[in-house]
Amino acid sequence: MTTTTRPAAPTTEEEEAVVAAAAAVDAAPAPPGDAEGREKQTKGRARSKKKKKRRRTPSEEEVAALRSVLRWARRGEVREDEEDAADCAHLSQFGRRRPRVAVELHSHSARSDGSLSPAALVQRAHRNGVKVLALTDHDTMAGVSEAMESAKEFSIRIIPAVEISAVYSPGNGPGAEEPVHILAYYGSWGPTKSQELEKVLSSIREGRYTRAKEMLLKLRNLDMPLKFEDVCNIAGNGVAPGRVHVARAMVKAGYVDNLRQAFSRYLYDGGPAYATGSEPAGETVVQLICRTGGIAVLAHPWALKNPVPLIKDLKASGLHGIEAYRSDGKLSGLSDLADTYELLKLGGSDYHGRDDKEEPDIGSVDLPVLAFFKFLEVAQPIWRNAMMENFANTIKRIPDLNGSKGCRRTSSGNDFCSMCLSSPELEETDDSEVEILQMVFSDIILSNRSCKTHIEQRAEITSRLH
Repeated sequence: MTTTTRPAAPTTEEEEAVVAAAAAVDAAPAPPGDAEGREKQTKGRARSKKKKKRRRTPSEEEVAALRSVLRWARRGEVREDEEDAADCAHLSQFGRRRPRVAVELHSHSARSDGSLSPAALVQRAHRNGVKVLALTDHDTMAGVSEAMESAKEFSIRIIPAVEISAVYSPGNGPGAEEPVHILAYYGSWGPTKSQELEKVLSSIREGRYTRAKEMLLKLRNLDMPLKFEDVCNIAGNGVAPGRVHVARAMVKAGYVDNLRQAFSRYLYDGGPAYATGSEPAGETVVQLICRTGGIAVLAHPWALKNPVPLIKDLKASGLHGIEAYRSDGKLSGLSDLADTYELLKLGGSDYHGRDDKEEPDIGSVDLPVLAFFKFLEVAQPIWRNAMMENFANTIKRIPDLNGSKGCRRTSSGNDFCSMCLSSPELEETDDSEVEILQMVFSDIILSNRSCKTHIEQRAEITSRLH
């Protein structure tokens, strides 16, 4: 597996020497009649201008965004003075380059169709310098807990997420369905109404078994018979089989040389061995994500036949953003489309760990820090509301508050939060989230007859979940 390696930035003295040398070459006139010399001179000026443009000084907005993102990623684990020193050291390495924090918003583990376990995926992300990682397995969040536990060792912040399979029908017309994938990003407390979300995800996963059987039937008709049991064994215990598992079975049987060939010849959308499952409509999925406290982002829109009407309809359903950055750079057409519909511009590697040397490595997408900062600006109020709903639902299930022993009396929001957060369900809560809860629950009075929470909003909560 090849990785994207960035060359080390030259020192300030080296930069000045390079610029001075280039300027000297450009200033020297080419001899009369020397067409080749004039052409080289023109190209040299263009390279110099391009280099100067690339080395621009980071704006104050970018520097402020970088500090905010780093503090959020650290979850308040260091003191303020240490944090500021670390920020300054981090900024000093950029020189005149654009500030960057390695953020991975699209990755898969073996809990769906990736090759690495969630823990191994986190380890690889750490090796590549990733500070924020979203695990976006297909139609399941089963690997999130393992990823969060592993991330504690490396101080990586995990965003619980899922990539939900859906279909889109322009104008609800028959025969024109197109598969789409919607990424859902949640706060550290996960989705609200989790049972409703899991019911939809479970239905999609069950449909994958039927879909796999239909693909195998089509492959049999193409003289490439495979056993369903073999595909399920490749997928692993409890993992719904997908196209990549069928592709791996094809490679193992010798029908194709590699996964890329299996997809490009047979398993691509609409291909001779392609089959649909029981996916809901894209609009329904976006509404579900919004209803459960998530951020909805359209995955790899460049693969769609006609993204404009789809994005327009999904935006009307509550879509927050689209993927507009890849390892090969920003797609300007999609960027303009995002601006038109006022959508966030995000992106990720879509890392699976396949046997494909051309697959982008985890953390390889150069997502601008301002793009991720804007994502957090939109996400944090939504995640905060979801956290409050989950918190309220959780305290109803804590025996000490609602059990036969009666209720405790607490004199402050701090005491109440400490009591509630001792529940094993809430062990992933970070310091910043606890602070918000302490601000909201200003006074709690609990009696033996009934548990009544008196919430006094001290001030409008504008602080973010850093």
